[in-house]
Amino acid sequence: MPRYDTDLDHPVTSDARTVPPPSSRNQSASTDRVREQIESLRRELDRANRAYYADAKPFLTDREYDEKLQRLAALEAEHPEFDDPASPTQRVGGEPVKKFKAVRHSVPMLSIDNTYDDDEVRAWVQRVRRALGQTGQGKSDSLFDAEAGSGLGFACDPKIDGVAISLRYENGILTQALTRGNGVEGDDITNNIKRIRAIPLRLTDNGETPKHLEVVEIRGEAYIPTEEFLRINEEREAADEEPFMNPRNACAGTLKSLDPKWVEERKLGFVAHGRGEVRGSLAEVSTHSEFMQRIRALGVPISTPRLASDEDAILKIIKAFHTEAASLPFAVDGMVVRVDDFAMQETLGATSRSPRWCIAFKYPAERQQTKLIRVEHQVGKTGKITPRAIMEPVLIAGTIVQHASLHNYGQIRKRDIRTGDTVIVEKAGEIIPQVLEPVLELRPKNAKKIVAPETCPVCSGPVEIEHDSEDAETTRRCINPECPAQMREKLIWFVGRRQMDIDGLGEQTIDLIREQSDIPLNHFADIFHLHKHRDALLQLERMGEKKVENLLHGIEDAKGRGMARVLAGLGMRHVGETTAKMLARLYPSIDALLEAEEPALRPKTLSKDEAVRLGFPAEVKDR
Repeated sequence: MPRYDTDLDHPVTSDARTVPPPSSRNQSASTDRVREQIESLRRELDRANRAYYADAKPFLTDREYDEKLQRLAALEAEHPEFDDPASPTQRVGGEPVKKFKAVRHSVPMLSIDNTYDDDEVRAWVQRVRRALGQTGQGKSDSLFDAEAGSGLGFACDPKIDGVAISLRYENGILTQALTRGNGVEGDDITNNIKRIRAIPLRLTDNGETPKHLEVVEIRGEAYIPTEEFLRINEEREAADEEPFMNPRNACAGTLKSLDPKWVEERKLGFVAHGRGEVRGSLAEVSTHSEFMQRIRALGVPISTPRLASDEDAILKIIKAFHTEAASLPFAVDGMVVRVDDFAMQETLGATSRSPRWCIAFKYPAERQQTKLIRVEHQVGKTGKITPRAIMEPVLIAGTIVQHASLHNYGQIRKRDIRTGDTVIVEKAGEIIPQVLEPVLELRPKNAKKIVAPETCPVCSGPVEIEHDSEDAETTRRCINPECPAQMREKLIWFVGRRQMDIDGLGEQTIDLIREQSDIPLNHFADIFHLHKHRDALLQLERMGEKKVENLLHGIEDAKGRGMARVLAGLGMRHVGETTAKMLARLYPSIDALLEAEEPALRPKTLSKDEAVRLGFPAEVKDR
């Protein structure tokens, strides 16, 4: 019976099989050479990325890297049969996307509790010890020798002021990258993340992907290097564009850009700081510090954890690192301290917001002096009237500050802040500017006391004043439910990403409709009648056919968001995202909610016993 060539599908002789024609042998040799050349370039470029970002030992110049990358791209284009999803060329090109897809985290990405105080660090260590049943410190210098001491050790890492992301590797290949989002689900930004050269597309050790790396999720911070941030702002100012407020904002905006080219152009970096889901050989790793060293060996950039055995050693590390932080190529605003042992982390668990085995120490904010020119009175979505300082521009922590919060009118009176004063300003957490106090020795004679508004500064409606136990004013609130300022803020909140998530109906569009048209947009219900005003929407500036269609589709999609997001979106006092979810779980329909006991509608005010009876968590902070 004749044998058949599987490609040509015709009989072949034994001689033909044994001795291929010369042309076939030449073609095969040529193909092998091309494959070898492609694989060699890939290995060299992967080594170059690893040497630059993970090992800080570059061996290729930027020009040499780009030339080799172009050569590889040309070869792959000529030979698509050698395609590899983890090739270095996968970092370049790519079409813009229309929208990011929300994906659920396999392990929640919780936030970390912050502290600015040494005593709070000590108190946290004591809470950890008590929770682990260890009332005293270990007696051995060996951190993890359970027989010699407690076995309790701590790992300290720099708190990078970037954007938290989660990288998922399956069998060593990067398959997904998510933003933190709300901690439960985040946006899939895989295409953008592939443009960050610091992030390996394939995990390798000595050029080979180790076996048994079924799933490895690596959590870390994407960031914009300080030098790159300054360059970007210089270019934006030269182009008469608004500069970014800080590197974190610039990084967040870049990662959420629908066009991945911005990630590539702005040279984002990455540093790992933890793990999510892990299956396979790395699941056997028992400590955070060991896990970090293992992923570093696989080409992932890390900040080597500094180990401590007790609170004194932790505070010594925190203090020493503060002097080093300014020399780093990225912004750092503190140190993250965690229990090193994974089994102990599991025992300690987490609250609804943050892990109990971890705390972030934030360094004191930078302070500067400037002049207070005037005060604006802003009305928020709950009617709260907040005084906002307008000041002479001043540089703080790398950004220009001209506006700052004055908190409330009780604080203004307590600190005796007046317009015309020279005031001390700081950025809380290196982000939010706030006025701390006046410099009294520099007060001019014409400085004027700040007068709190007796009626709403927008609608002239009545104002309600709240005081603390010492009769100091804490809040001044407009109680007119029809106040235009409140309604504007409520609408902006309602359509936001974490509420009804209505594409195309952001702050600017809401203002445009309310200020430049006769289209009613004064209540939540008006949003769902906008389809009746399609022609009028098209007449507005910058509202073309496509934008209006997207807006109306977004409104239609919002109808399926569910009870929890509707409740959270209404902007009611004391009903945030967590409370709204609990209410929706207990009362899944409007009818059920209307029949609920009155105390159940104010879960944060309930006693522990009453909360448990009604189905809420015992602790107020978890409601």
